[in-house]
Amino acid sequence: MLHAHIDSPLGTLVLTGRPSATAPGGVAVASLSVPGQRNATAPGETSRRDDAAFAEVKRQLEAYFAGEAEGFALEFAVAGTEFRERVWAALDSVPYGATTTYGEIAARIGAPRAAVRAVGGAIGANPLLVLRPCHRVIGADGSLTGYAGGLERKRFLLGLEKAPAAAH
Repeated sequence: MLHAHIDSPLGTLVLTGRPSATAPGGVAVASLSVPGQRNATAPGETSRRDDAAFAEVKRQLEAYFAGEAEGFALEFAVAGTEFRERVWAALDSVPYGATTTYGEIAARIGAPRAAVRAVGGAIGANPLLVLRPCHRVIGADGSLTGYAGGLERKRFLLGLEKAPAAAH
């Protein structure tokens, strides 16, 4: 396992990943978090810091933060339960500059309305802050709700994307 630290408008970003011959830049991203983030994946004792291995990830993040890119062409090394994988796939389909609700995500994956809390749990377990756009999920009333990286970062990301909920 490899890890890197990248400076960003959100503060320091902590990346972990695995070497991959097919991934852009040679690393498949396993997690992206901020220090102190709840449920963050921290680099393990056997992880080796290699900022150069994440150069392509850094380049794409810099383009996103500069408003020059609306998405990421990266390989991810993330696995979750079948339910989480469905929720994360639904997150990946939320377009740049748009928002959705937990209930809409539940509907997209064919889950009953009663599953909204479980959908929220799966979104909260997303290990790819920014890269997988969990920041685009808002409350049914349009309010900004839970974000593992903190609501100020969520507000910043939605503002960057000029998303409808950015003013909340």
